Amino acid sequence: MKKLFIALLLGLLPAMMLAQATAFTKFEDRTGITSVIVNKKMFQLIGEMKMDPKDKDVQQYQSLVKKLDNLRVFTTSNAKLTGEMKATVDSYLKSNPLDELMRVNSEGNTIKIYVKQGATTTQLKELLMFIDGGKGDTVLMSLTGTFDLNDISVLTDKMNLPGGPALKKASKK
Repeated sequence: MKKLFIALLLGLLPAMMLAQATAFTKFEDRTGITSVIVNKKMFQLIGEMKMDPKDKDVQQYQSLVKKLDNLRVFTTSNAKLTGEMKATVDSYLKSNPLDELMRVNSEGNTIKIYVKQGATTTQLKELLMFIDGGKGDTVLMSLTGTFDLNDISVLTDKMNLPGGPALKKASKK
C-alpha cells in the first residue's frame, strides 16, 4: 500500500508542477491576445550579459533575472477574451491558492496581485497579476522563480511591463 501511494504521488508531481504553465498556455496563440513569454533560458542569458558593473540598478536586475523561471504576459481589449482570462485566473486560484497581496480600483480598472510566498516574508515563488481593464486593456501576468518582492520594481522598469506602476506600489509595501 505504501509503495502504491508513493508511486501515485510521484506520478502526480509533474502534473502539479505544470499546472500553472498549462492553465495559461491556451492564451499564447489566440487571435486578439498579445502574448509575451520569457523562459528560464532567456533569463539566464540576460543574467550573463555584459552590462555596466557600476550601475546598481543593472546589478540588481541581473541578479533578479537569474532567479526567474518564467514570465508570461497576456493582454487583450476584447471583452469576451477578458471574461475568459478572468475565469481562468479564478479557476487557477481555486486549485493553486495564492495570497492576495493588493487590490486597486482606479478609473475603471481593477488590479489584483497575488503571490505565493517563499522561505522569507519578502521572498516569492510566484506572482500573479490580473488587471481587468474595463473598456481598456486587460492584462494577465504570471512570474515564477524564487525572487524577492523588493526587486520587482527593477524588473518592471527594465522590461517595461504592463502594470508596472502597480507592481512598484506592491514592492514598496
